[in-house]
Amino acid sequence: MTERDDAAPEFRPYHHPAAGWGAAKSVSRFLLREREFVDGPRAVQRMNHEDKGFDCPGCAWPDDLKGLRLDICENGIKHVTWEMTHKRVGPGFFAAHTVSELAEWSDAELEDQGRLTHPMRYDAATDTYVPVPWCEAFALVGERLRGLDHPGQAAFYTSGRLGNEATFLYQLMARELGTNNLPDCSNMCHEASGRALTASLGTGKGTADLKDWETADALFVLGVNAASNAPRMLTALAEAHRRGASIVHINPLVEAAATRTIIPHDFVNMALFRSTPTSTLNVQPRIGGDMALVRGMAKAVLARSEDDPKALDREFVERYTTGFEEYRELCAATPWEEIERQSGVSRATVERAARVYREADRSLFSWCLGITQHEHGVDTVREIVNLLLLRGNLGREGAGPSPVRGHSNVQGNRTCGIDHRPSDAFLDRLAEACGIEPPREHGLDTVGTIRAMHGGEVKVFVGMGGNFALAAPDTPYTAEALRNCELTVQVSTKLNRSHLVHGRDALILPCLGRTEKDVQRGGEQATSVEDSMSMVHLSRGMKRPASHLLLSEPAIVAGMARAALPDSATPWESYVEDYDRIRDTMARALEGFEDFNRRVRLPLGFRLRQPARELVFLTPSGRAEFSTAELPDVVPESGTLKLGTMRSHDQWNTTIYSDDDRYRGISNLRTLIFMNEDDMRERGLALFDEVDVTSIARDGSTRSLAGYKAVPYDIPKGCAAGYMPEMNVLCAIGDHSTQSDQPLMKNVTVTVRPSGSTDSATAGD
Repeated sequence: MTERDDAAPEFRPYHHPAAGWGAAKSVSRFLLREREFVDGPRAVQRMNHEDKGFDCPGCAWPDDLKGLRLDICENGIKHVTWEMTHKRVGPGFFAAHTVSELAEWSDAELEDQGRLTHPMRYDAATDTYVPVPWCEAFALVGERLRGLDHPGQAAFYTSGRLGNEATFLYQLMARELGTNNLPDCSNMCHEASGRALTASLGTGKGTADLKDWETADALFVLGVNAASNAPRMLTALAEAHRRGASIVHINPLVEAAATRTIIPHDFVNMALFRSTPTSTLNVQPRIGGDMALVRGMAKAVLARSEDDPKALDREFVERYTTGFEEYRELCAATPWEEIERQSGVSRATVERAARVYREADRSLFSWCLGITQHEHGVDTVREIVNLLLLRGNLGREGAGPSPVRGHSNVQGNRTCGIDHRPSDAFLDRLAEACGIEPPREHGLDTVGTIRAMHGGEVKVFVGMGGNFALAAPDTPYTAEALRNCELTVQVSTKLNRSHLVHGRDALILPCLGRTEKDVQRGGEQATSVEDSMSMVHLSRGMKRPASHLLLSEPAIVAGMARAALPDSATPWESYVEDYDRIRDTMARALEGFEDFNRRVRLPLGFRLRQPARELVFLTPSGRAEFSTAELPDVVPESGTLKLGTMRSHDQWNTTIYSDDDRYRGISNLRTLIFMNEDDMRERGLALFDEVDVTSIARDGSTRSLAGYKAVPYDIPKGCAAGYMPEMNVLCAIGDHSTQSDQPLMKNVTVTVRPSGSTDSATAGD
């Protein structure tokens, strides 16, 4: 429920530091609204603490290596408070509201009703959800899974909130059933990063850790809105600036994190209203132009190496890489005119960024979805690695690639087996450790699963967390796909759109939240998570569960597994009694998890080994491999814009706390499109004029949103931006990268015209 439903929209450009008193005020208002002034502050004292604390269920930024207290952020506090709400959604609520009625509610209103308390089953006769005992819910799942013609008719989706132990059991259940249909949110976010890093370096993860952030001479941050998506990065950026490091932000929008900040736990600066800069250079490429910009930086470095022997680390290149000469020739053959045209950035600015890189002894590159959600996302990440290799920025402190995973434990999900394309080595270890014969045929990813459901090939969909109906692309198509299933199962903490867009039969299974105590027969349990820099540590809830009927995620997975696999030799019940038993099996099944139970109980946990960090490259050549992809054409055609979807500041994934976006100066509005002032002028548009936004898919089909409000913003000409999940409708199911299969959420071709216009062409053609 938004705070000011009837208030008029406002736009006031934000000129204050990120975080600081603005964040403190926002948190206080939120705690007051949620009436959590007791448990909320208590949670803050336990969140991200290595001593029996719980891991923030928000972003995956690592905890401070020194055990810093109050290593928290505005959105983390909101996320935890949202989970700890006193509000409840029980059988009485569902009896009073039909699904058809709830479908008319806003997404914010749905989640604002509170925590789910009972397992529920959809009753088509009354169009309501009715209570169902856990044993009957599990029996229904088991019956439907056993009744499939083959295991590939089921798909098991995972959101990043799932802990490692539940993740391991979940993938084990799917593979024991006989399928690798394990789509996950990474398929929509960082799939390109994993594939690119694997091809270039032989590892699917970044090699840098938090100590590298603390010692780098230059930090390059690409396609990241850190103040909202990874707010604790602000601490690293502020500390880097204080020690004299260069910080280059590369993003079509100059976000608040790329200006200045006041870190809330820096009490002196808070008291004195004293901010710290978080950048030394801001570069604004056009949407999709990052690859050309990075190619230009490499071209400049290579050109300078002809008369400056220090510009290029020749020893590193010769000893550890392959394909360098081909890459050098490609850079030389790429004209500056094309680099400027595709990047949308002048040669002088590109060379300035290259000079920062060249003059730094140790450089670290970080990126997020602004880089990956494009057709050429894999090529762009590989281009970043190319640039790092030129100066040997790998395998030493203060250097390396560092992708920012945006959701807590999404990286742990992949590490612990959520992968529709598992390697033979992983399956071999799993088979030996668990005594099963896992399927070898690759399964379906997120887009593949949606298409298979739509075509009737997948009949059972299980969603472990998240809000699949809203997170996925082409919202109406995805909804049709879900409704075409025989059974949909959603494991959730709160009511959301995915409970209302369901199969012919449907279950809502409520689970414990990250903040809640998990007590099993063997006593109070803890689960482990992996952050975006490969640190694995325990998380232990502190609060009494919202309902005595809630089950933990491992217990829910085990219950479904036993019902679907009644003759299974896997000790599902024993695993749930004591999660140490799960970890003992994981120690045998997963490389890097040896001695898991001891190591995870160390004060800060342990870091998974990254061979590429040690200059061991598990590539076909045994070396780091330069790539030589041609630059893509990302310049929009006349009359069209390139649209990138994004989150507002007062939002976490598909959870919307309010209709405000403080850092972008917006109040009481989400149905908007940010545009360059020249693009607005060409279309005869002024602030808050209503427009219709129409996307043009690869196959020529169109999708539209009507009555959106135009807002002028500092964004390159030919580019536009707006909020997901509302704008996900514009991304066609067929518009996904041929390199990574990721939906092109950051590169949607659109036309914009005044609402009510009868001209099919966009004004300004």
